[in-house]
Amino acid sequence: MIRAELIRAWPSRCETTVVELANDASVADALLACGWSLGQELIGLAVFGVAATQSTPLHDGDRVELLRGLQVDPKQARRLRAQRSGKSPSP
Repeated sequence: MIRAELIRAWPSRCETTVVELANDASVADALLACGWSLGQELIGLAVFGVAATQSTPLHDGDRVELLRGLQVDPKQARRLRAQRSGKSPSP
């Protein structure tokens, strides 16, 4: 048996759960075990911050992260911060 932690987060809260799975378990098995799924808001997966798919195999102690979509393009966010601070963004 292996243990995996699943976590999903929003701006003001987060949820985490630990599941026990068979040794050959995948991310999909972990999602099924805890009753979570991807949807409109949670659109991606990662294991310890590395992009994953539902078929990614899990190892004992892995942390599966359910990821939300970006609200603002990171480059655009940087430009907006630079404008607010009065600095010109570097290319």
